[in-house]
Amino acid sequence: MNDYLLFVLGVIAAGVGGEFFVRGAVGLAKWARIPAGIIGATIAAFATSSPELAIAINASLDGTPQIALGDALGANIVNISLILGIALLISVIKVPRDIARRDIPVAVAGPLLLAIFVMDGEVSRFEGTLLLLVFLGWIYFVLRHVRKKRSETTVEILGEHRRWLTIVSVVAGLGLLVLAGELVVSGAKGIAATYGMDEFVIGATVVAIGTTMPELATVIISKIKGHDEVGIGTILGSSIFNSYWILSVAALIEPIGPLPLKELAVVLGFAVITAALTVPGRYGKLGRGRGLILVLLYITYLVAVLTS
Repeated sequence: MNDYLLFVLGVIAAGVGGEFFVRGAVGLAKWARIPAGIIGATIAAFATSSPELAIAINASLDGTPQIALGDALGANIVNISLILGIALLISVIKVPRDIARRDIPVAVAGPLLLAIFVMDGEVSRFEGTLLLLVFLGWIYFVLRHVRKKRSETTVEILGEHRRWLTIVSVVAGLGLLVLAGELVVSGAKGIAATYGMDEFVIGATVVAIGTTMPELATVIISKIKGHDEVGIGTILGSSIFNSYWILSVAALIEPIGPLPLKELAVVLGFAVITAALTVPGRYGKLGRGRGLILVLLYITYLVAVLTS
């Protein structure tokens, strides 16, 4: 099938899947007595990061784990600078206090840890194990928060019909988001290959944009429907999954290296800056000014990577 057609079909699937998922996630949160932001940071983040996971596994097995690193870092930059930036240009986002305390520090620490790990030119299996341990620690604190919230919240009674509709909506939405990621990535890789781009650069730009299409759909639809907590939770959760879970899997399969340190330094620098810009300002809010800075930062990033 034509690469451009695959890309377009992926975008359409992302839009429809995002609509179904956001609608179902809000209902599921009320029914299960779980904050909607946590559903975004875990279930949605895991599903929307599945294209990155598939890319990481396939690239590592093929002996090109550099694509996995480029995709994970590039996807995080796209998630925050482009997707969060666009959402903020629509309107201000109020960051829930639990997300600000639990998820943002872990998301910011990800690229900083990687900057230390790559100083010797690769991410080893030992370093991949360390990333995995940090990820499991974060999951533990998320589950502990869920238990606390469930004990404090009264359950919302849903009729049997509404309960099944909620579950079907979540499953169908996640399925379409995963399909969207696969279609967009396939199309994007084919398009990029025709221009003879470097493997790391392909991962950090074209593939990264493709694999973040599910996040884009989820965040924009969450913003339009007034469920910011789902959107910000998905962005931060996806960044954490990419930095820790996906890169740990890739490194455990095959050490990630040798690495193009010049290009990597540029990408890591932008990854650290964009992650730091998720820290909310006064009253726990991220405003339109922050959104403009993030979008301009992404444009600068593309120019820097493609010309480095």
